[in-house]
Amino acid sequence: MVEVERVRYSDTLEREKIRAMIKARKEKQKEQSFENEKAVCPECGSRNLVHDYERAELVCGDCGLVIDADFVDEGPEWRAFDHDQRMKRSRVGAPMTYTIHDKGLSTMIDWRNRDSYGKSISSKNRAQLYRLRKWQRRIRVSNATERNLAFALSELDRMASALGLPRTVRETAAVVYRKAVDKNLIRGRSIEGVAAAALYAACRQCSVPRTLDEIEEVSRVSRKEIGRTYRFISRELALKLMPTSPIDYVPRFCSGLNLKGEVQSKSVEILRQASEKELTSGRGPTGVAAAAIYIASILCGERRTQREVADVAGVTEVTIRNRYKELAEELDIEIIL
Repeated sequence: MVEVERVRYSDTLEREKIRAMIKARKEKQKEQSFENEKAVCPECGSRNLVHDYERAELVCGDCGLVIDADFVDEGPEWRAFDHDQRMKRSRVGAPMTYTIHDKGLSTMIDWRNRDSYGKSISSKNRAQLYRLRKWQRRIRVSNATERNLAFALSELDRMASALGLPRTVRETAAVVYRKAVDKNLIRGRSIEGVAAAALYAACRQCSVPRTLDEIEEVSRVSRKEIGRTYRFISRELALKLMPTSPIDYVPRFCSGLNLKGEVQSKSVEILRQASEKELTSGRGPTGVAAAAIYIASILCGERRTQREVADVAGVTEVTIRNRYKELAEELDIEIIL
Protein backbone atom coordinates (compact mmCIF):
# COMPACT_ATOMS: atom_id res chain seq x y z
CA MET A 1 0.00 0.00 0.00
CA VAL A 2 2.81 2.34 0.94
CA GLU A 3 4.68 1.56 -2.29
CA VAL A 4 1.53 2.29 -4.37
CA GLU A 5 1.17 5.69 -2.64
CA ARG A 6 4.87 6.45 -3.32
CA VAL A 7 4.43 5.60 -7.02
CA ARG A 8 1.35 7.83 -7.23
CA TYR A 9 3.21 10.69 -5.49
CA SER A 10 6.19 10.37 -7.87
CA ASP A 11 3.82 10.31 -10.88
CA THR A 12 2.12 13.46 -9.62
CA LEU A 13 5.50 15.20 -9.21
CA GLU A 14 6.58 14.23 -12.73
CA ARG A 15 3.28 15.53 -14.17
CA GLU A 16 3.69 18.85 -12.33
CA LYS A 17 7.26 19.16 -13.65
CA ILE A 18 6.11 18.46 -17.23
CA ARG A 19 3.28 21.00 -16.89
CA ALA A 20 5.70 23.63 -15.53
CA MET A 21 8.12 22.99 -18.42
CA ILE A 22 5.33 23.26 -21.02
CA LYS A 23 4.05 26.47 -19.39
CA ALA A 24 7.57 28.01 -19.35
CA ARG A 25 8.10 27.04 -23.00
CA LYS A 26 4.78 28.63 -24.02
CA GLU A 27 5.63 31.85 -22.15
CA LYS A 28 9.06 31.96 -23.82
CA GLN A 29 7.49 31.46 -27.26
CA LYS A 30 4.95 34.19 -26.49
CA GLU A 31 7.76 36.60 -25.46
CA GLN A 32 9.77 35.76 -28.61
CA SER A 33 6.71 36.31 -30.85
CA PHE A 34 6.04 39.61 -29.05
CA GLU A 35 9.66 40.70 -29.59
CA ASN A 36 9.45 39.72 -33.28
CA GLU A 37 6.21 41.68 -33.62
CA LYS A 38 7.88 44.72 -32.05
CA ALA A 39 10.89 44.35 -34.38
CA VAL A 40 8.63 44.98 -37.41
CA CYS A 41 6.35 47.97 -37.95
CA PRO A 42 2.73 46.66 -38.13
CA GLU A 43 1.75 49.56 -40.41
CA CYS A 44 4.36 49.45 -43.19
CA GLY A 45 6.38 46.30 -42.34
CA SER A 46 9.64 48.25 -41.99
CA ARG A 47 12.45 47.12 -39.66
CA ASN A 48 13.87 50.64 -39.36
CA LEU A 49 12.77 51.20 -35.73
CA VAL A 50 14.12 54.05 -33.57
CA HIS A 51 14.27 54.06 -29.75
CA ASP A 52 13.40 57.56 -28.51
CA TYR A 53 14.69 57.46 -24.93
CA GLU A 54 13.57 61.01 -24.10
CA ARG A 55 9.92 60.15 -24.79
CA ALA A 56 10.30 56.43 -23.90
CA GLU A 57 8.82 55.41 -27.25
CA LEU A 58 9.63 52.93 -30.02
CA VAL A 59 8.98 54.73 -33.33
CA CYS A 60 9.04 53.53 -36.95
CA GLY A 61 11.69 55.52 -38.82
CA ASP A 62 9.80 55.26 -42.14
CA CYS A 63 6.12 55.96 -41.41
CA GLY A 64 6.42 57.50 -37.90
CA LEU A 65 4.05 55.07 -36.13
CA VAL A 66 4.57 54.80 -32.33
CA ILE A 67 4.82 51.01 -31.81
CA ASP A 68 5.56 50.93 -28.07
CA ALA A 69 5.47 53.55 -25.31
CA ASP A 70 6.54 53.92 -21.68
CA PHE A 71 9.34 51.37 -21.85
CA VAL A 72 11.86 51.27 -19.01
CA ASP A 73 15.16 53.12 -19.47
CA GLU A 74 17.91 50.81 -18.17
CA GLY A 75 20.53 53.59 -17.99
CA PRO A 76 21.59 55.51 -14.85
CA GLU A 77 19.08 57.76 -13.12
CA TRP A 78 21.66 60.56 -12.71
CA ARG A 79 23.06 63.04 -15.25
CA ALA A 80 26.67 64.13 -15.72
CA PHE A 81 28.05 66.96 -17.84
CA ASP A 82 31.78 66.17 -17.68
CA HIS A 83 34.17 63.32 -16.88
CA ASP A 84 34.70 64.32 -13.21
CA GLN A 85 30.96 64.35 -12.48
CA ARG A 86 30.54 61.00 -14.23
CA MET A 87 33.33 59.43 -12.13
CA LYS A 88 31.92 60.85 -8.87
CA ARG A 89 28.33 59.74 -9.48
CA SER A 90 29.10 56.34 -10.94
CA ARG A 91 28.51 53.52 -8.46
CA VAL A 92 30.32 50.80 -10.41
CA GLY A 93 33.97 50.05 -11.07
CA ALA A 94 36.03 50.03 -14.23
CA PRO A 95 35.05 47.60 -17.02
CA MET A 96 36.67 44.18 -17.28
CA THR A 97 39.96 44.20 -19.17
CA TYR A 98 42.27 41.43 -20.41
CA THR A 99 45.35 43.63 -19.99
CA ILE A 100 45.46 42.88 -16.23
CA HIS A 101 46.20 39.33 -15.05
CA ASP A 102 43.04 39.15 -12.89
CA LYS A 103 40.98 41.00 -15.57
CA GLY A 104 40.67 44.02 -13.28
CA LEU A 105 38.12 42.30 -11.03
CA SER A 106 40.16 42.31 -7.80
CA THR A 107 40.28 45.04 -5.17
CA MET A 108 42.91 47.78 -5.34
CA ILE A 109 43.93 49.70 -2.20
CA ASP A 110 45.02 53.16 -3.32
CA TRP A 111 48.48 54.45 -2.38
CA ARG A 112 47.00 57.78 -1.20
CA ASN A 113 46.23 57.73 2.53
CA ARG A 114 42.65 58.98 2.17
CA ASP A 115 39.28 57.41 2.86
CA SER A 116 36.26 57.19 0.52
CA TYR A 117 35.21 60.75 1.44
CA GLY A 118 38.62 62.17 0.56
CA LYS A 119 39.58 62.82 4.18
CA SER A 120 43.13 62.13 5.32
CA ILE A 121 43.59 58.93 7.38
CA SER A 122 44.99 59.43 10.84
CA SER A 123 48.55 58.39 11.60
CA LYS A 124 47.15 55.83 14.08
CA ASN A 125 45.53 53.81 11.25
CA ARG A 126 48.20 54.33 8.57
CA ALA A 127 50.35 51.40 9.75
CA GLN A 128 47.33 49.09 9.50
CA LEU A 129 46.50 50.42 6.03
CA TYR A 130 50.13 49.89 4.95
CA ARG A 131 49.94 46.23 6.06
CA LEU A 132 46.59 45.75 4.29
CA ARG A 133 47.99 47.25 1.10
CA LYS A 134 51.08 45.01 1.26
CA TRP A 135 49.11 41.79 1.76
CA GLN A 136 46.54 42.75 -0.84
CA ARG A 137 49.37 43.19 -3.35
CA ARG A 138 50.76 39.78 -2.40
CA ILE A 139 47.52 37.78 -2.58
CA ARG A 140 46.59 39.24 -6.00
CA VAL A 141 49.32 37.02 -7.47
CA SER A 142 48.84 33.58 -5.92
CA ASN A 143 51.09 31.25 -7.98
CA ALA A 144 53.90 31.20 -10.56
CA THR A 145 51.51 31.11 -13.54
CA GLU A 146 49.73 34.27 -12.43
CA ARG A 147 53.08 35.92 -11.66
CA ASN A 148 54.36 35.18 -15.17
CA LEU A 149 51.08 36.36 -16.71
CA ALA A 150 51.23 39.62 -14.72
CA PHE A 151 54.82 40.20 -15.88
CA ALA A 152 53.95 39.43 -19.53
CA LEU A 153 50.92 41.75 -19.56
CA SER A 154 52.91 44.58 -17.97
CA GLU A 155 55.57 44.03 -20.66
CA LEU A 156 52.86 44.16 -23.35
CA ASP A 157 51.52 47.42 -21.90
CA ARG A 158 55.01 48.93 -21.81
CA MET A 159 55.73 48.08 -25.46
CA ALA A 160 52.28 49.27 -26.61
CA SER A 161 52.77 52.58 -24.77
CA ALA A 162 56.19 53.06 -26.38
CA LEU A 163 54.66 52.46 -29.84
CA GLY A 164 51.60 54.64 -29.11
CA LEU A 165 49.12 51.86 -29.86
CA PRO A 166 45.38 52.21 -29.12
CA ARG A 167 43.45 50.32 -26.43
CA THR A 168 41.93 47.83 -28.87
CA VAL A 169 45.37 46.59 -29.93
CA ARG A 170 46.42 46.11 -26.30
CA GLU A 171 43.29 44.10 -25.52
CA THR A 172 43.76 41.95 -28.65
CA ALA A 173 47.42 41.31 -27.79
CA ALA A 174 46.46 40.28 -24.24
CA VAL A 175 43.83 37.84 -25.60
CA VAL A 176 46.38 36.31 -28.02
CA TYR A 177 48.91 35.89 -25.19
CA ARG A 178 46.30 34.29 -22.89
CA LYS A 179 45.39 31.80 -25.65
CA ALA A 180 49.07 30.93 -26.02
CA VAL A 181 49.28 30.34 -22.23
CA ASP A 182 46.16 28.13 -22.29
CA LYS A 183 47.67 25.98 -25.06
CA ASN A 184 51.00 25.77 -23.17
CA LEU A 185 52.94 27.45 -26.01
CA ILE A 186 55.10 29.49 -23.61
CA ARG A 187 57.12 26.52 -22.38
CA GLY A 188 60.71 26.69 -23.64
CA ARG A 189 60.35 30.28 -24.91
CA SER A 190 61.04 33.63 -23.30
CA ILE A 191 58.07 35.58 -21.95
CA GLU A 192 59.35 38.77 -23.65
CA GLY A 193 59.58 37.00 -27.03
CA VAL A 194 56.02 35.61 -26.87
CA ALA A 195 54.66 38.97 -25.65
CA ALA A 196 56.37 40.82 -28.53
CA ALA A 197 55.04 38.25 -31.04
CA ALA A 198 51.51 38.59 -29.60
CA LEU A 199 51.72 42.39 -29.93
CA TYR A 200 52.90 42.08 -33.56
CA ALA A 201 49.99 39.70 -34.33
CA ALA A 202 47.50 42.06 -32.64
CA CYS A 203 48.79 45.01 -34.71
CA ARG A 204 48.15 43.03 -37.89
CA GLN A 205 44.71 41.86 -36.71
CA CYS A 206 43.59 45.41 -35.89
CA SER A 207 45.01 46.90 -39.14
CA VAL A 208 47.44 49.09 -37.17
CA PRO A 209 50.61 47.55 -38.64
CA ARG A 210 54.03 47.92 -37.07
CA THR A 211 57.16 46.41 -38.60
CA LEU A 212 59.28 43.80 -36.82
CA ASP A 213 62.07 46.39 -36.57
CA GLU A 214 59.76 48.77 -34.66
CA ILE A 215 58.69 45.97 -32.30
CA GLU A 216 62.37 45.01 -31.81
CA GLU A 217 63.27 48.60 -30.79
CA VAL A 218 60.85 48.59 -27.85
CA SER A 219 61.25 44.92 -26.85
CA ARG A 220 64.15 43.13 -25.18
CA VAL A 221 64.52 40.38 -27.80
CA SER A 222 65.93 40.18 -31.32
CA ARG A 223 63.99 40.58 -34.56
CA LYS A 224 64.76 36.97 -35.50
CA GLU A 225 63.27 35.57 -32.28
CA ILE A 226 60.12 37.74 -32.60
CA GLY A 227 59.58 36.55 -36.18
CA ARG A 228 60.17 32.89 -35.28
CA THR A 229 57.82 33.03 -32.24
CA TYR A 230 55.17 34.89 -34.24
CA ARG A 231 55.15 32.22 -36.96
CA PHE A 232 54.88 29.48 -34.32
CA ILE A 233 52.01 31.20 -32.46
CA SER A 234 50.05 32.03 -35.62
CA ARG A 235 50.36 28.41 -36.77
CA GLU A 236 49.38 26.84 -33.43
CA LEU A 237 46.52 29.26 -32.70
CA ALA A 238 45.33 29.21 -36.35
CA LEU A 239 45.42 33.02 -36.60
CA LYS A 240 44.11 33.96 -40.03
CA LEU A 241 46.14 37.06 -40.78
CA MET A 242 46.13 38.60 -44.24
CA PRO A 243 49.35 40.11 -45.65
CA THR A 244 49.83 43.71 -44.56
CA SER A 245 48.62 46.25 -47.10
CA PRO A 246 50.86 49.26 -47.93
CA ILE A 247 47.77 51.50 -47.60
CA ASP A 248 47.69 50.81 -43.82
CA TYR A 249 51.10 52.53 -43.45
CA VAL A 250 50.21 55.68 -45.41
CA PRO A 251 48.46 57.75 -42.64
CA ARG A 252 51.29 57.20 -40.16
CA PHE A 253 54.07 57.99 -42.64
CA CYS A 254 52.24 61.11 -43.91
CA SER A 255 51.74 62.29 -40.35
CA GLY A 256 55.45 61.79 -39.63
CA LEU A 257 56.34 63.87 -42.72
CA ASN A 258 53.76 66.60 -41.90
CA LEU A 259 51.99 66.15 -45.24
CA LYS A 260 48.46 67.32 -45.99
CA GLY A 261 45.41 65.12 -46.57
CA GLU A 262 45.64 65.73 -50.31
CA VAL A 263 49.02 63.94 -50.44
CA GLN A 264 47.63 61.07 -48.36
CA SER A 265 44.63 60.64 -50.69
CA LYS A 266 46.91 60.71 -53.74
CA SER A 267 49.21 58.10 -52.17
CA VAL A 268 46.24 55.78 -51.48
CA GLU A 269 45.03 56.26 -55.06
CA ILE A 270 48.49 55.34 -56.46
CA LEU A 271 48.67 52.25 -54.23
CA ARG A 272 45.20 51.08 -55.30
CA GLN A 273 46.18 51.37 -58.95
CA ALA A 274 49.41 49.49 -58.21
CA SER A 275 47.47 46.78 -56.36
CA GLU A 276 45.13 46.32 -59.36
CA LYS A 277 48.18 45.78 -61.60
CA GLU A 278 49.74 43.45 -58.95
CA LEU A 279 52.78 45.67 -58.45
CA THR A 280 52.62 45.38 -54.64
CA SER A 281 52.80 41.58 -54.39
CA GLY A 282 56.19 40.14 -53.45
CA ARG A 283 57.51 43.51 -52.24
CA GLY A 284 57.83 44.97 -48.76
CA PRO A 285 54.72 47.03 -47.89
CA THR A 286 56.73 49.79 -46.18
CA GLY A 287 58.94 50.33 -49.24
CA VAL A 288 55.96 50.49 -51.62
CA ALA A 289 54.06 52.85 -49.29
CA ALA A 290 57.13 55.11 -48.96
CA ALA A 291 57.58 55.24 -52.77
CA ALA A 292 53.87 56.12 -53.27
CA ILE A 293 54.15 58.93 -50.69
CA TYR A 294 57.32 60.23 -52.36
CA ILE A 295 55.57 60.35 -55.78
CA ALA A 296 52.40 61.94 -54.30
CA SER A 297 54.42 64.62 -52.48
CA ILE A 298 56.06 65.67 -55.78
CA LEU A 299 52.76 65.63 -57.71
CA CYS A 300 50.97 67.71 -55.03
CA GLY A 301 53.79 70.27 -54.74
CA GLU A 302 54.85 69.27 -51.19
CA ARG A 303 58.18 67.74 -52.11
CA ARG A 304 60.03 65.61 -49.55
CA THR A 305 63.49 64.18 -50.14
CA GLN A 306 64.09 60.46 -50.40
CA ARG A 307 66.21 60.66 -47.23
CA GLU A 308 63.32 62.20 -45.22
CA VAL A 309 60.82 59.60 -46.45
CA ALA A 310 63.30 56.77 -45.84
CA ASP A 311 63.92 57.88 -42.22
CA VAL A 312 60.20 57.92 -41.41
CA ALA A 313 59.41 54.64 -43.21
CA GLY A 314 62.44 52.78 -41.87
CA VAL A 315 63.73 51.72 -45.31
CA THR A 316 66.76 52.70 -47.41
CA GLU A 317 66.87 55.36 -50.14
CA VAL A 318 67.78 52.64 -52.67
CA THR A 319 64.52 50.80 -51.91
CA ILE A 320 62.48 53.99 -52.44
CA ARG A 321 64.29 54.69 -55.73
CA ASN A 322 63.68 51.18 -57.06
CA ARG A 323 60.01 51.12 -55.99
CA TYR A 324 59.13 54.60 -57.25
CA LYS A 325 60.74 53.92 -60.66
CA GLU A 326 58.64 50.75 -60.98
CA LEU A 327 55.43 52.57 -59.99
CA ALA A 328 56.09 55.55 -62.25
CA GLU A 329 56.91 53.33 -65.23
CA GLU A 330 53.99 50.89 -64.86
CA LEU A 331 51.35 53.53 -63.97
CA ASP A 332 52.58 56.09 -66.57
CA ILE A 333 53.19 58.82 -64.00
CA GLU A 334 55.34 61.73 -65.17
CA ILE A 335 57.61 62.95 -62.39
CA ILE A 336 59.51 66.20 -62.84
CA LEU A 337 62.48 66.16 -60.47
